Amino acid sequence: MTRVSVIGAGSWGTAVAAIACGNADTVLWARRPELAEAMRDRHENPDYLPGLPLPESLGFTADLEEACARAEVLVLGVPSHGMRAVLTEAAPSIGAGVPVVSLSKGVEQGSLRRMTEVVDEVVTDHDAGQVGVLTGPNLAREVAAGQPAASVVALRDPHVATALQSLFMSPTFRVYTNPDVVGCEIAGALKNVMAIAAGIADGLGYGDNTKAALLTRGLAELTRLGVALGGEPLTFSGLAGMGDLVATCTSTQSRNRTVGVELGKGRSLDDIVTEMKMVAEGVKTTAAVLELSKRAGIEMPIASFVGAVLYEGAQPKDLVLGLMLREAKAELHGIR
Repeated sequence: MTRVSVIGAGSWGTAVAAIACGNADTVLWARRPELAEAMRDRHENPDYLPGLPLPESLGFTADLEEACARAEVLVLGVPSHGMRAVLTEAAPSIGAGVPVVSLSKGVEQGSLRRMTEVVDEVVTDHDAGQVGVLTGPNLAREVAAGQPAASVVALRDPHVATALQSLFMSPTFRVYTNPDVVGCEIAGALKNVMAIAAGIADGLGYGDNTKAALLTRGLAELTRLGVALGGEPLTFSGLAGMGDLVATCTSTQSRNRTVGVELGKGRSLDDIVTEMKMVAEGVKTTAAVLELSKRAGIEMPIASFVGAVLYEGAQPKDLVLGLMLREAKAELHGIR
């Protein structure tokens, strides 16, 4: 049986480990030994998925070297801002032929690298065709609870992608393959920015018309940038694009939408982030997205709106009129 190691015991890493455990010998690595011990004793993640039982066969460890050395498939459930540091420590223990799958939906600050690019840079003896992502409309608690959901595993090597598809499939979790690693990663990162905007709209008390407009125009923005960076247009209308955008922008479980809601109510970003136990990737990713759009020459008015609120202290209600009164255009302008 394939040996899988999932690095990162946040809510999504834990949920994916529980899925993989049904098809393979799986170990979940937690940075904090006390969390690994608690999960081992209780078969529950009390910090990130309290109340949801984990499979009895799932293993737990706080030893990163041990987790990576045993792996025949390595899954990285680490936030984007910590990915390089964890990989640097783990790299000597990662086998050269081991497929590496990122769960992170973010862009590295400063370098503007996607997570698969970070893997390629740090784990230098690896075949880039075996490095990919698992992404889609996957709210961790619903997946862990066994509610029907679907996702995409994106790798350039079709044979590895098919093997990983089988590894992550379950009766309640359907997985599709896609060779467009760039598009899937960019879609996953950009939708978090749009989720903050959607949350702001909710916090301001706006209704369904506003949300529908934000979702539609937000999809146009992330598609423009994603295609400019090398993604395939159809990817953005699929699970990694539209699917993930809908889930993240509409669910009360979305951390990024929650940040937006509180910003829309007038609370400060520092106070919001201090209260959150888990990472809202969009708070950091927005800056990287705006820099990427600047480099690519792509206009992103909604992302710019979010950036002004996050980093410049702008009040959302003061920016809405400017967003609405931009130059009138044809709907498909800049999409194709």
